[in-house]
Amino acid sequence: MAEDLVELFRRSIDQCTARIEGIGDDQWRATTPCADWDVRALVNHLTGEQLWAPHLVAGETIADVGDRYDGDVLGDDPAATWRAAAPSSVAAFAQPGALDGTVHLSYGDESCREYLTQMLTDAAVHGWDIARATGQDERIDPAAATLLLAHWREREELVRGSGIFGDAVDVPDDAGDDVKLLGLLGRRP
Repeated sequence: MAEDLVELFRRSIDQCTARIEGIGDDQWRATTPCADWDVRALVNHLTGEQLWAPHLVAGETIADVGDRYDGDVLGDDPAATWRAAAPSSVAAFAQPGALDGTVHLSYGDESCREYLTQMLTDAAVHGWDIARATGQDERIDPAAATLLLAHWREREELVRGSGIFGDAVDVPDDAGDDVKLLGLLGRRP
């Protein structure tokens, strides 16, 4: 199962890479389904997460990393910055035994496996946000959607109380797991 989770993350990161590379010069300020973020701010968020991950997986704390990834991490070439950051994140999670460790997050200690599931969620769902905002292919990896839907359904009370996701959106009962996941996390697929 650990290898499957890492593989799902790698595939979602690859999908994000394709979408980020597909952002047109005139689309970086386009609105996204995330009300507070335009495309550039959303890519900055995702890139910052990829920069943080190797440190956290290695056991560093938020204080250890400090403010080095605060603000705009994208610079003049956002796609190149993403391409440089993403492989190190995937590699950190793929290290033997990494998912058995503990990471020190802003809200407290968490299993690395749970942290990777959260990172997979962001890659899959924010990847969809980018696709929606820029008119690209909106498909989510079916295996990732199924895993994440089950994961977040079990934690729906946490999802609703966190303020991170929007209110659930009703979707048809016969919708695919990707649509159900997006609806659960407040997206309108």
